[in-house]
Amino acid sequence: MSYRRLVFLLCMFLMTSPLVAAPTWQAGSARIKLTPEQFMWMSGYGGRTVPADGKLTDIWAKALVLKDARGKEVVLITADLIGIGAESTKWIAQQLKKNHGLERKQFAIATSHTHTGPALSDNLVPLHYLRADEAQQNRIVQYTLKMRQMLVDIVGQAYKDLEPVYLTSGNGLCTVAVNRRTNSEREVPQKRLAGQLNGPYDHDVPVLALRTADYKLKTVVFGYACHSTVLSFTQWSGDYPGFAQIELEAMYPGATAMFWAGCGADQNPLPRRTVELAKHYGQRVAQSVDSVLRGIMTPVDGELVAHYKEIEAKTQEPIGREQLNDLLENGNQYEKPYAQYVLKLLGDKDSLPATYPYPIQTWHLGELRMVFLGGEVVVDYAVKLKQLETGAKNTNVWVAGYANDVMAYIPSTRVLLEGGYEGGGSNTYYGFPALWSEKFEGQILQETRRQMNSE
Repeated sequence: MSYRRLVFLLCMFLMTSPLVAAPTWQAGSARIKLTPEQFMWMSGYGGRTVPADGKLTDIWAKALVLKDARGKEVVLITADLIGIGAESTKWIAQQLKKNHGLERKQFAIATSHTHTGPALSDNLVPLHYLRADEAQQNRIVQYTLKMRQMLVDIVGQAYKDLEPVYLTSGNGLCTVAVNRRTNSEREVPQKRLAGQLNGPYDHDVPVLALRTADYKLKTVVFGYACHSTVLSFTQWSGDYPGFAQIELEAMYPGATAMFWAGCGADQNPLPRRTVELAKHYGQRVAQSVDSVLRGIMTPVDGELVAHYKEIEAKTQEPIGREQLNDLLENGNQYEKPYAQYVLKLLGDKDSLPATYPYPIQTWHLGELRMVFLGGEVVVDYAVKLKQLETGAKNTNVWVAGYANDVMAYIPSTRVLLEGGYEGGGSNTYYGFPALWSEKFEGQILQETRRQMNSE
């Protein structure tokens, strides 16, 4: 008998023995298909010139309601989408407050950042601002409205599924992600073989397992810090995170697998560009999760605590009307829609504000700290938030990016000063009117740590 099998049997024996207390948590989960019913514009790549024309896999939204022994509850929504806009999140917040009495701190929306999903009317707007014709623009708006309602509906279904559960956690390892700022795609295979890949990364695979009173896996929540950019064609798919969820649900029939994207804004799955690689990377992430599920996991005890705050994040001076008008007249195919979009934001005002309401959210699940940060967050934030004063890594800190409001890339001060796409070049595609301030990183870390240490 293998060591892995022996550990699994011992774990199951201990869980089924009379010494194990009754479950103290309650949870409910549900899913809804997000695949558009009509072919429409896709999001994620500026070079696309046509709408979607096929489907590799369906895309999904999933919801988890989690309640502790005191009746405190939170709701996690995960979605196979490029991101979520602030406008969508605010509307969903109003509905969840009305339907379930949820305060803003009690729910989080985490996206997978797949680049083979539908365009949205409040996210990465300049990518399709001029290219999509009127009919396609209408489809984007109508799909976004429908998507918002579906996310509300799926939470209601999850509430109907509430039952007692055991809650356990663990961390796996997967080495798919490569720092794309320090390793060119062409050189990755050779550098990998030579052990010469460089730059910061986060290869952790956090796993939260929810098992029913009879110890059957009900829901598994997991994350990974890597861009969902294996695929770049015009077929709907959840990319490698979608395949990871499909693989886990095949391993554990009846279970719901939920993925959140970590701080992978500067991390790519390399090499890429083929369906075979997307499936392979998804299987590798799923196998990492499975190894945690079959190993010795840590029971999650204690109280559930939720925090949420939108900080006044500092930016540098926003772009002005004169420069925008120049881009509108003389800019390239990406700068013109950017200028048109930002001019609409500017309206008749003299200037745009040099701040942005940036969302930071944390949940305490006993000793666990789940962090949800808005935007496309570079890996430096996960590395710093997980670092203890001793220099060791705190595996009880899990950091998701692409959550609640994906308004721009979120560079660290290091990346901001280095520049490049993640440092500010990407603002053109998001329609974000300014570079972030050098003080921005400190603002994020200060508020996140405050929440992590608050009761």
